[in-house]
Amino acid sequence: MIIKHFGQRVAVLIDVQNLYHSAKNLYGARVNFGAILKSTVSGRILIRAFAYVVRTKSGEEKPFFEALIKLGIETRVRDLQEFFGGLKKADWDVGITVDAIRIAQSCDTIILCSGDGDFIQLVEYLKNQGKRVEIVAFGRSSSSKLKEVADEFIDLEKSLEKYLLKTK
Repeated sequence: MIIKHFGQRVAVLIDVQNLYHSAKNLYGARVNFGAILKSTVSGRILIRAFAYVVRTKSGEEKPFFEALIKLGIETRVRDLQEFFGGLKKADWDVGITVDAIRIAQSCDTIILCSGDGDFIQLVEYLKNQGKRVEIVAFGRSSSSKLKEVADEFIDLEKSLEKYLLKTK
């Protein structure tokens, strides 16, 4: 068990699409973002928590966004782009990276909730800046290199009953 120092200032950046699709595809379930926030902060000082979300034309995700805000998680919203031929895209990688670099000066630890291997360079950069980087994601759908470069990898699959909500 890695010691999480009580006075550490942490920022939590949640790649909602990454966790949502992993939970849905692996378990047919939804993610309990409140439980993730509480256990990742672990009694340390939370500077800010961001959830990177995608808005669709139907707006059906609005109650979900409101639930995140009630948990104390700020939402960063991007509209789903639909291209000719049906391709849909809503990539937050650059936005998450920019926010991580921006907020790093105010934190000791960056907690990135994503298993996306595109964040390997970000993790290496933050560690070179003297920051502790923790990755929180589902182990089976996470980049093995990302797990390696992080200071700590927290596998949500180790406590599914805590981190998943049953779908109705």
